[in-house]
Amino acid sequence: MDMRWNLNDLYTSFDAPAYKRDFARFRELVAELSAWAKQNLTDSDNAAGKIEAYIQHQTELARLTLMLHYASLVMSVDTENTEAAKQYDLLYALYTDLTKPDVQFRRFVGGLPDLDAVIAESAILQEHEFILKEMKAQSRFMLADDVEAAIAKMSITGSDAWDNLREALTSTLMIDVEVKGELQREPLAIIRNLAYDGDAQTRKNAYEAELAAYPRIDKAVAAALNSVKGEALTQVRLRGYDSPLHMTLEASRMEAATLEAMMEAIREFLPSLRRFYKKKAEMLGHANGLPFYDLFAPVGEADMRFSYDEAIGFIIKQFTSFSKRLGDYAKLAFESGWVDAEPREGKRGGAFCDNLHPIGQSRIMANFSGSFSDVGTLAHELGHGFHGDCLINVSAMNSDYTMPIAETASTFCETIISNAAMQTATDAEKMVILENEITDMTQVVVDIYSRFVFETNFFEERKNGPLSVEEINAFMLEAQKEAYGDGLEAECLHPYMWLCKPHYYSAGLNYYNFPYAYGMLFSKGLYAEYMRTGASFADKYEKILAATGANTLEDIALLAGIDVRDKAFWVKSLQEVEKKIDEFCAL
Repeated sequence: MDMRWNLNDLYTSFDAPAYKRDFARFRELVAELSAWAKQNLTDSDNAAGKIEAYIQHQTELARLTLMLHYASLVMSVDTENTEAAKQYDLLYALYTDLTKPDVQFRRFVGGLPDLDAVIAESAILQEHEFILKEMKAQSRFMLADDVEAAIAKMSITGSDAWDNLREALTSTLMIDVEVKGELQREPLAIIRNLAYDGDAQTRKNAYEAELAAYPRIDKAVAAALNSVKGEALTQVRLRGYDSPLHMTLEASRMEAATLEAMMEAIREFLPSLRRFYKKKAEMLGHANGLPFYDLFAPVGEADMRFSYDEAIGFIIKQFTSFSKRLGDYAKLAFESGWVDAEPREGKRGGAFCDNLHPIGQSRIMANFSGSFSDVGTLAHELGHGFHGDCLINVSAMNSDYTMPIAETASTFCETIISNAAMQTATDAEKMVILENEITDMTQVVVDIYSRFVFETNFFEERKNGPLSVEEINAFMLEAQKEAYGDGLEAECLHPYMWLCKPHYYSAGLNYYNFPYAYGMLFSKGLYAEYMRTGASFADKYEKILAATGANTLEDIALLAGIDVRDKAFWVKSLQEVEKKIDEFCAL
């Protein structure tokens, strides 16, 4: 099977007639929409007709923004493609010009005295009832049209620029490290990946070299973090949110009661989850908890290797055991060239899925080297793609789901793969599978909790002015001690986790941490329901995913008979994680 994707269903090149035609139309549409909003959104006459027209504009706009996706996808596998970078910047600048008409429309909807009556006039509006009512509710946080437009433009040279600076500094940081007796000079990404190396001394050397290198850039990155979070605090004050967390909960369509129920359950289970770290420390010969450099150390001697074709066959077979539609989706993705899995020079690291709603497809990028972990990564990203597939029949405006639900389908698919592999695994292979799975789960619960604590404390202190590197490091260490407790060696933590994680550096995506815990634990709850009810759950599962773009998180969960405001649900999900730890400790 070809390991490189095909983007021809988007565009064949930046010089292709279709791309040039769409670029010209995109420029026209931006101007048209701006003029239309200025002319039509000044009064409530024919409100239903005006809203219908706007929705039609958004449908065409969604198709044209495939150009942005195309440029981004090209850059992801060819990071030095200057034409792709140029096109992306041009398109993004045009896209920010849509801020003002978008704000005008939202204010128009928010100002309608009887939105229910307007919605009742049109089947199209009834289809978009949730989104329209959400706009009305959110309109109270909006600023003046020109101010909103200015914020969108200024962010390019504000928080976006600070984020770019952090990316530039970390991606060009070269570090000397000793690997198996030889001194090597490697970029930060490779140094951090040595945390997974099978040689204990290499892992320790990499950790020490990484920490020793950060002072070369830490003051500049601290300035970036202070500026990004300072911009977020300014927006919170201007818009009238109670806090950055309040702003994130509103954007997540999530009630504070739901977050608190989940966090309360997590805090309750932290001592139990730490058993995994202590057991792993014992296996690796550490007496006082796991040193940070061994957090991702491999355990067990089984070498589970897969060819790419073997991985594809395994994934399709196991997905089909859950539902024919899921299996067929995976088969289509591989056979249609939607997956780029070949590691190569110039390709970015990691993995992602880009759902392309206007053409009913997705593109999945991974770096497959043959490990069982790589098979899980493919399954994870295919889960994101299947989520998009379940939303094909809803409109573009109804397909945009929030961060906390985004990790649900991906984690569900990973669980299918892990559980299937356990059925035929030897004890040695079970050790490898469980260690990988539990490491991922505890990262998403325990480490994510530490990030939540850190960001909360950072925001509170940032109100009083910028923090120094020493202060930021101290906050990170305090957060890690609170989350990991005696699971990690207290004298061997990682004070610079704020510097190497990109999740803190977007003024529009604050608290990009708890959504991971929500997605994973909600997925575990859904999987437990599947195990209880059997094959009939597949249809319900697809309906849940199809509803994620136009419902609150609480209402989505109710489709599965789950109350996410109730701590008892999160306790049950965490008990599933606890069972895996019990199984691991018993091997």
